[in-house]
Amino acid sequence: MRRIRYFIFLKDVLILACTAFGGPQVHLIMMIELLVVKRRYLSEEELLELQALCQILPGPTSTQTITALGFKIGGPTLAYLTVLVWSLPAMILMTCAAIAIYLLEKRNISLDFARFVGPMAVAFLIHGGVKIARKVVRDFQGWSLLIISALVTYLYPSPYMTPVVIVLGGIIASLNFQQQPKMKKSKLEIEWANFFLWLGVFIAAAVLGAVTQSLPVRLFENFYRNGSLVFGGGQVLIPMLFNEFVEFKHYLTQEEFLTGMALTQVVPGPVFSISTYVGAMSMQSHGIIGQITGGLVATVGVFLPGTFLIFFVYRFWDQLKKYRGIRASLQGVHATSVGLTLAAAATIFVPMAVSWTPLVTVIATILLLNFTKLPSYLIILGGLLLGILI
Repeated sequence: MRRIRYFIFLKDVLILACTAFGGPQVHLIMMIELLVVKRRYLSEEELLELQALCQILPGPTSTQTITALGFKIGGPTLAYLTVLVWSLPAMILMTCAAIAIYLLEKRNISLDFARFVGPMAVAFLIHGGVKIARKVVRDFQGWSLLIISALVTYLYPSPYMTPVVIVLGGIIASLNFQQQPKMKKSKLEIEWANFFLWLGVFIAAAVLGAVTQSLPVRLFENFYRNGSLVFGGGQVLIPMLFNEFVEFKHYLTQEEFLTGMALTQVVPGPVFSISTYVGAMSMQSHGIIGQITGGLVATVGVFLPGTFLIFFVYRFWDQLKKYRGIRASLQGVHATSVGLTLAAAATIFVPMAVSWTPLVTVIATILLLNFTKLPSYLIILGGLLLGILI
């Protein structure tokens, strides 16, 4: 019976991996529908708490959330299988997308057909952020934290600003701990093995990259570092990757990057799959085999730190959340995370806003998302078709 339950859970994860479009906010809604309402693996409150915990930790929020659920149901083995099943479809599709774009450019075919899908991706960020805000932000304090965090992270774009904003939001919200009911506490028992494993790989990758100067090794280190430092999910990772790989290292052009960013909305699963695309495009000069290698090392590099860290923290999470201050802080984490999403949307949109077309595209996409039941991938495919026709 236990093996059957594990198989059913992995099948549910695969369903989500193949149908969950639009980023962590949309993923959360779909997880609630499938994993909470239909399967009853856990309560909605438990899932929201788990998602808030993953917002505090660096790494891919949706991936860590569903990995922690796998750990809860079947321990480390099921958790590792969960990561594999959840990330594999998107990794394969984004690697294929990178190879296709490389072949198009090699034949001097313009990527201008994708000009509508970049603004569409921004619309998905805005729509997802607003939708989850309505669900988790309930009072004046929450809306204030959301607005302030969005303004601060937009005006001061830095990878180090993100964890500061999330932690400060949690601290401010924790001051209202008296509104939380008391729970019987138990002594914290912390197992440090996964923390030291995360730290050891972090140091070893940096040293190996500096010594060997091998591009695949350096890509692994780059993505492992980004996966270790990004807080708030894929929407926050996207501008970080743009700054490092487009503006600083020039591994990709802006057009190539924005095309990949939009394709993450066509591809189901984690938004962190853009790392697969960026890794593959970073090695396009090494041919198709090089692109497959780049996509693989980028994927492993960006997902590994979050997996180590959620394994580390989740073991004592049930003890930790019995503290009223911790439970109260989760409301601040939810609010600031939505603010980060909206700030990321603004950061990505502003460079596009050289004409009215991107603005009209964003507004039209938001209207489609709000007033129709069209799935997100059909909307994006429609944008691609429109770009080809016009």
